[in-house]
Amino acid sequence: MSKILIIGAGAMGTAFSLTCLDNNHSVALIGSPLEDKLIDKLNKGRRFHQTLDCYLPKKLKLFKANKLYETFKSKPNVVVIAVNSMGIEWIGKILSKFHNPKVPIILLTKGLTIFNKRAEPLSYKLLSIIKKNQFSKFKNLSITSVAGPCIAKSLAKKKRTSVVFSNEFLENANRHKKIFETHYYKIECSKDHRSVQYCAAIKNFYSMIIGSVSDLNTASVIFYKSFLEMSKFIKLYGGYEKTAYGLAGLADLHVSSAGGRNSKMGKYLGEGYTYKKAKSKFMKHETVEGADLAFELGPKILNIYHKKNFPLMHSLVESICLNKKLKLKNY
Repeated sequence: MSKILIIGAGAMGTAFSLTCLDNNHSVALIGSPLEDKLIDKLNKGRRFHQTLDCYLPKKLKLFKANKLYETFKSKPNVVVIAVNSMGIEWIGKILSKFHNPKVPIILLTKGLTIFNKRAEPLSYKLLSIIKKNQFSKFKNLSITSVAGPCIAKSLAKKKRTSVVFSNEFLENANRHKKIFETHYYKIECSKDHRSVQYCAAIKNFYSMIIGSVSDLNTASVIFYKSFLEMSKFIKLYGGYEKTAYGLAGLADLHVSSAGGRNSKMGKYLGEGYTYKKAKSKFMKHETVEGADLAFELGPKILNIYHKKNFPLMHSLVESICLNKKLKLKNY
């Protein structure tokens, strides 16, 4: 049995905590400062999680963000990061203060950021923030990232799910697989750390694009063209194109385009709404990771990546960053 600390009490962090409990681990789930009200509501009520549509077991320990230092003092064996992409800066500073560098980190957060003038995975940004504050202490720290087709609600209901644990040191990913795998949560391991994370992030773009099309015939063509662009993007960054054909790429694109917040935003863009209008009218309090990524990478995409090579990506970035109506061209 391991002592596991999960930081981030959103749908995915909470669903992941349930798989840990099924493996008889001791689990502490702590919310970010934005999740204090949710934690209070769960602790005071019957622990019904509306998003996951299930009751949380009493043995799951729930804490507000102000208890974070105390949970680190309890000496967890594994720390799982489940904040959204906007919370990476916050958690990086927390880890640099309290984290034991010998304790492995599992990153559920997917995304890219501009780092050293390149689009880099969020795990690189997290490491950079930690090492910036405590380089000597954390110089050997590595992070295992999780990617693949995993809808939190389905995971919470123990539906068969397969994901990828990626780490540049494959033995680390395999070690973590033994801790977290269950009969319904199956794990593949990969040392193609960079490509897996690129796939996990960039598929959010294409989920919106596919979601914008209502006709199935057209959607199937857009899905195919989206996947080709994804593969090209991975290759452009020196990754292995074959990784795009696996769970982190093709499989995750299928799940994300069939439902979820990115696909939902795509639907509104396809109906003729501008991004700002759709966000304020329909998704005001929801995080749309693909849109956040567009704002992060938008200028780089529009200025560097040739439109003829990435026409779908260009169309989406122009729609979001320039607040234009989405028009898919040259597909």
